[in-house]
Amino acid sequence: MSIEVGSKLQGKVTGITNFGAFVELPEGSTGLVHISEVADNYVKDINDHLKVGDQVEVKVLNVEKDGKIGLSIKKAIDRPERPARPERDSKPYSQRPRHGRTNDNRNSRPENFESKMAKFLKDSEDRLSSLKRHTESKRGGRGARRG
Repeated sequence: MSIEVGSKLQGKVTGITNFGAFVELPEGSTGLVHISEVADNYVKDINDHLKVGDQVEVKVLNVEKDGKIGLSIKKAIDRPERPARPERDSKPYSQRPRHGRTNDNRNSRPENFESKMAKFLKDSEDRLSSLKRHTESKRGGRGARRG
């Protein structure tokens, strides 16, 4: 039986490193389960999940030309399919209905780009001058008291 991508196999953990675990597969070949493929949640220490000698079910992710075999434990577990996402609105953005607008502000115009940019620049300059004043007084720069 040759090892094919997508097949599920039983294997034995033969070695553990800080980046994953080596698993001996049938016919004596060895593959690597990367630490990110051990469990669905974040794995800080692989030793919390696997020990040398453990029997595990793995799914073959890839087989490289040089013989390296990529494996996954988390993808070998059968899970029910998640329900499909609802379809997105296929209309162009400009033709979609606007949400959050009420009748009483329908006549007021939204801010245009230039006014938003002018407001941003003013706020930015205010913050920058305040920051400069604060750092100059700490360093004893221009205008700071010297004692």
